[in-house]
Order: sequence, then structure tokens, then C-alpha cells
Amino acid sequence: MIALLLLLALVAPSSALPLPSEDTDRRNIAEVRCEVFNSDSTYHFLTALCGSEYLRRFYRLPAGLQGKQGDSDGFKTKIKEMQRFFKLKVTGNLDDNTLELMKQARCGVPDIGEYNHFPRHLKWQNNNITFRILNYTPDLKKSDVDRAIRNALNVWADVTPLTFKKLYAGNADIMISFGSKEHGDYNPFDGPDGLLAHAYPPGQGIGGDTHFDEDEHWSKDSSAYNLFVVAAHELGHALGMSHSSDAGALMYPVYSYTTGYPLAEDDIEGIQALYGPNPNPRKVKPKPDAPNKCDPMLSFDAATELRGETIIFKDRYTFYWRVHPQMVEPEQTLIKSTWPSLPNKVDAAYENPEKDLVIIFSGIRMWALNGYNLVDGYPKYIHKLGLPKTVRKVDAAVYIKDTGKTLLFTDEDYWSYDEATGTMDSGYPRVIEDDFPGMDDEVDAAVYHYGYLYFFHEHTQYEYSYTARKVIRIMRTNSILNC
Repeated sequence: MIALLLLLALVAPSSALPLPSEDTDRRNIAEVRCEVFNSDSTYHFLTALCGSEYLRRFYRLPAGLQGKQGDSDGFKTKIKEMQRFFKLKVTGNLDDNTLELMKQARCGVPDIGEYNHFPRHLKWQNNNITFRILNYTPDLKKSDVDRAIRNALNVWADVTPLTFKKLYAGNADIMISFGSKEHGDYNPFDGPDGLLAHAYPPGQGIGGDTHFDEDEHWSKDSSAYNLFVVAAHELGHALGMSHSSDAGALMYPVYSYTTGYPLAEDDIEGIQALYGPNPNPRKVKPKPDAPNKCDPMLSFDAATELRGETIIFKDRYTFYWRVHPQMVEPEQTLIKSTWPSLPNKVDAAYENPEKDLVIIFSGIRMWALNGYNLVDGYPKYIHKLGLPKTVRKVDAAVYIKDTGKTLLFTDEDYWSYDEATGTMDSGYPRVIEDDFPGMDDEVDAAVYHYGYLYFFHEHTQYEYSYTARKVIRIMRTNSILNC
């Protein structure tokens, strides 16, 4: 049986000029798809081969260093460079986390290094920039494309002195077009998924031009690749921005759908280093930077199990860490890229493995997920569980498999919900401090493993024996993230 490793062949514009003739072999690399057979030798050879294509495009791996995994110190060095950029565990090997990230849809601009033939800090010398849309995708109405591009430009205009004027004929600073495969710049697209778009830095000729892959399906919501989100990222490149290693930044190279204001502090600092701030600023609220998992003061918003993995939610910008038993390094990912229908802030979450459901709480509403799918009929109000209307949010929730009860924590009290009967137990709420001696009187998040409750409050984690009814040890909150 053939196991497929779909390593998306991502072709990046390595300079703002067309590729020279000796690199014409790169033009056909967009056709690469990697099939891995159930053979260790074949697997290692092909994963190394496909990994080298990724590293050559985005990390400038020299063409000669693409043999078997481990054959070259240079090859390992480039893997480490990529792992450091994406904040993965630095192993120098094409491990599962690294290969998984290589498969994600992304921008075609390199993650490191400068555009080869241009100096650092490329920028437009005039703050009044022109743009022209050369053609349109059939996936959207013409007016929807116009709106997406204009809104994407406004994202950058809001925080800089830049203005953008649309041209309908002639040459503009930024020429925008849709094309597929080889589309005229010797940087071919690769078909559906993989490489979504690319843009060239400010300059003459092709400088500033922004290209979208017509083989993708473009949308104005989360049903397909959102044109506004991708355009805002690519037009950042057209203005001189490079990629950010902050997973919360718009200029992070991997695609993810999110709603609300798209710029993080990292994006704003970068664009203002080039053009300065807007002299008449509109009030904006940037997304918080990606949390540092090893920050000793890190706190959690919520935590739950999901089919053997531990999911940890943090921050309004909706990150989660997947802590898999077979993965040494936690994986930090945007919630919106996995569950677009969930809100931007998660207060509490728990899994009922018998029903294969995860319940997510945000404010007075709750969502039910079956794996990665939203269950029909949700969201519902939390009061459907039997909580009084005076409760406006759930701080933490945890399912106790041994009893079939779910504990819901609100302020200094907690409730016990019977999953079998779908009702609240009588005699609740009870005071947290009375029933869990040694604990703080409030809980931010909680999980249950093999007779032990793990309570999180601010930067402290409590390991609590459910049978002995006492705290066994106290740790830092982020010790669960291998810190």
C-alpha cells in the first residue's frame, strides 16, 4: 500500500529578477509531488529529496546538497535554520514536526536572506504608490476582488503615511495579477494548495508586482483561501516587508485564516521602520505577539484533551499548542486555521472521550466539536447545562473519566455536571478552596490524567491527587510544554 507524503512543492522568487538561464531546471520543480512507499530506505531518500526542495526555495540550500538525509553538514545546517525560524525543536533532522510544517500552504517568498540583486531595506521612495489589477479570478465577483485588494492596502496605510491610487491603464508601481503554473516570471505556481502567491520587493520593472495562483480557490470568507488575508500578506512584501517568525504576525509565511485586525505589533514595527508612522493615525488594536512557551510568567486560557493530544489555548489571538505523546516539541498553531468557526477567545474547554466531543466555552456560549468538525446545532448558551443566568462565563472545565462528571469552574466556585443524565448535580456550586485544599481559589485551566488533576492558575500549575484530595506538587504552568 502506498502512503502519500504530500510535500507541497513551493517555488519561491529568490530574487526580484527572473531566474537566470542556468537555473531553468527550477521551472519544472513545481510539478514535484512526493510519494513515499512503505520502505524505510525509500522513505528516507524521498523525504530528504523533498525536504531539500523546500530548503532550496526558502532557505537557499545550495543545489548540490540534496542527497540522502544526513549526508551533508550543509543540509543539516539548513534544516536547523528552518527549525529555528519556525521555533521548532532544533534537531537538524527531517522529523515529523518539520515535515508537517513543510506541507502547509504558504507564501512563495523566501524566509531568510535578502533578494539577491538588491540592498537591504527595500522601500518605495515615494509615499504615493500606484497599483493596477491586470486580471480577475473567476472565483469571486470583480467587486469582491477590488474590495479585498483595497482593504489589504488599507491595512498598511492605517499605520504608515502611505497612500494608494488605483490605475486602470499603463504601468503602476504594484501590478497585481492571477496566473497558474508558469505565468511569465520564471517562478511557476504548483497547482492547488502549496504555494498560494508571491510578490516582489519595491523596485523598477517587476519590483512590487504581486501574483496569485489561479489554481487555488479564492473566497471572501473561510470556505477557501481568503483573498484579503493572502493579499494583505503579499502586499506587505510589495512594500518591502520580509517574513516574520512570529506565528501571530501577518507576515508569518504559513497561511492561516483569521478575522479582525490582521496586524501584530511585529508587523507594525517592521513597516514603520521603513516608512514611519501615520501622521494621522487611525486607532487600531494590533494582535498580541505570539506567546513564548518558555516565558516563566506564561499563563493559559484553557486546556483540554483531543483524541490523545493535549490542546492548550492562549491569548485573544487564539493560539493553541498541540502536545502529542509522540511529539517531543509542542506545536504552536493558530486556532482559526483549524477551527475557523470558533471565537477569538476561548475561556474553557474539555473533552468527553466516550462521546468523542470537545466542548469549547467563550463567554455565555459553547461550541461542540467532533474532532475538527463543528457539531450541528451549536453554539448554544452555557445555561443549557443548568448554570444560572448569573454565570456569564466558565473559567475552566475538566471531565473526570472515573466518575463521568464534568467540573465547571466559575470565579471561586465550581459545579458538577453529570454527563450521563445531562443535568447538574444537586448541592452545587461549592467553594473551590473548601474541596481542593492547597489550591488557589480560582482556576484558569484544568486537565485530568490517570487519577490526577492538573490545575493552572496564572504561572503556577498544581498536581492534585483526586483520590487523596491533596496537592502533590507545584510546578510552573509551562512545564507541560517541556520548559
